[in-house]
Amino acid sequence: MFFILSKLLGFLFSPLVWVVALLLYSFKTKVDGRAKKLRITAVIILYICSNSFIVDECFRAYEPVTPDYDLMKTKYTAAIVLGGIGDIDVRLGKINFGPSGDRLFQTLPLYYKGRINKLIFTGGSGSIEFPEKKEGLYVRNYLRSIQFPDSDLVVEWQSRNTYENAVFTKKIMDSLKIGGPMLLVTSAYHMPRSMAVFKKAGYTQLTPYITNRSSGPRRFTFDHLFIPNSGALFSLQFLIHEWIGYLTYKLKGYA
Repeated sequence: MFFILSKLLGFLFSPLVWVVALLLYSFKTKVDGRAKKLRITAVIILYICSNSFIVDECFRAYEPVTPDYDLMKTKYTAAIVLGGIGDIDVRLGKINFGPSGDRLFQTLPLYYKGRINKLIFTGGSGSIEFPEKKEGLYVRNYLRSIQFPDSDLVVEWQSRNTYENAVFTKKIMDSLKIGGPMLLVTSAYHMPRSMAVFKKAGYTQLTPYITNRSSGPRRFTFDHLFIPNSGALFSLQFLIHEWIGYLTYKLKGYA
C-alpha cells in the first residue's frame, strides 16, 4: 500500500499536473474573471518550473557536497550501488542505461583500481505495471557479459524502493558476513534520503559517493536565466519526487 501511495503522491505533485489541472479548471469555471487568473497562474507556474536557473539553484541547495574520492587512495570493503539506472528491454533481454547509469559506471573503475573488493547492486522493479522487470537480474547479466567476476559481485533484485534497498541488502550482507568501510553510490539528488535510510537500517562506516550531479557551475547567461527549458521541468520532477520521498520516509520512520 505504501509503495502505491508513494507513486500516487509523485504524480499529484508533478508541476505539469498542476498546470493541466489549472487550465482545465479555467475552462470549467463560470465565475467572472477566475478563468483568466487561473490561466495566468498556470503560465507562471510553468515558467518558474521550466526556468533552468531556478531549478539549478534548487538542486544546488539540496545536493550534498562531498570530497572528491576519486583523487584519494582510500580502500573499501564494497560499494553498494543503488538501482534505478535504466529501463528494461524485455524483447532484447537487456537493460538500456539512462543518466543514472553513472552510478554503476563510476563504480567500476574503483573496482579495477583495487579500491573496492566487492560490488553490491541493489534494485528490483520500481514499477507497479511491470513488477517482473527486476533490474538487478539484468545488471548482473550485463556485468557478466563484460567479464566482471561473480565472486566479487552481490546482487539483490527484490527491492522496490530505497527503504527496501537498505533492508534487503543488509540481510544478504549479514548472511555473507560482509562488513567494514563501504561506499554508498547513488545520484547526488538521491543521496540525502539514501544515507538517512541506510544509517537507520543499521549500516555503519558508510561513505557517500555521489554520481551524476544535476547542479553545475552557476551560470548567468541570458538563456539560462530567462529562456524556458523542458529539460529543467523534467529535472524538477525528479527533485520534487525526492522531497516527497524524504518527507514520507521521515513520517514512516524509515529515515
